[in-house]
Amino acid sequence: MADLQTEAAYEANARRYGEEWLNQPPPDDMYALLVRHFVPGGRTIDVGCGNGRDAAWLSQEGFDVTGYDASPALVALARESFPWVTFHLDRLPMLDTVMAQFDNVLCETVLMHLPADEVAQAADRLWTLVRPGGVLYVSWRVTEGADHRHEDGRLYSAFEPAVVRAALHDGIVLHEEDVTSASSGKRVCRIIVRRPA
Repeated sequence: MADLQTEAAYEANARRYGEEWLNQPPPDDMYALLVRHFVPGGRTIDVGCGNGRDAAWLSQEGFDVTGYDASPALVALARESFPWVTFHLDRLPMLDTVMAQFDNVLCETVLMHLPADEVAQAADRLWTLVRPGGVLYVSWRVTEGADHRHEDGRLYSAFEPAVVRAALHDGIVLHEEDVTSASSGKRVCRIIVRRPA
């Protein structure tokens, strides 16, 4: 079960968060990695798409992209802001409505909002979405020590990168880093993995 306080925070503040994300510098560091490693023009899913900013960028770069988010208000905002992209409601760790596999799977700074004991299940589910020869990009904001809850209710779980890596055990690691995001200014772990063809 996803963290209900986190979902409630995004639902109540969807428009404000959406504006904040659009007003931040674009995540050009992430976009450069996606251009370098994603299957060009491939069928792509953005899991935890928020206001749709990154899905819209992928679409403009020629990817056949669909976005999914747990917040009805964020999905509505994404549809309003980027009507040429398809957005649906669903959530990790299960993503019950997603049956297909994809050339490219994007999950940008979402896992840390799940309870720590669901992170491995979510990473495993993301990996099942990647077709042979496809690529997964997964990142999360790092919380050191104990779990932290933002004053608005959002959960930031503390977990080791090894938890995510273990779910991608047969993948070919294309890129891995622990960096300060140029967009948000927060410490972020990123792993990009290709499933063997």
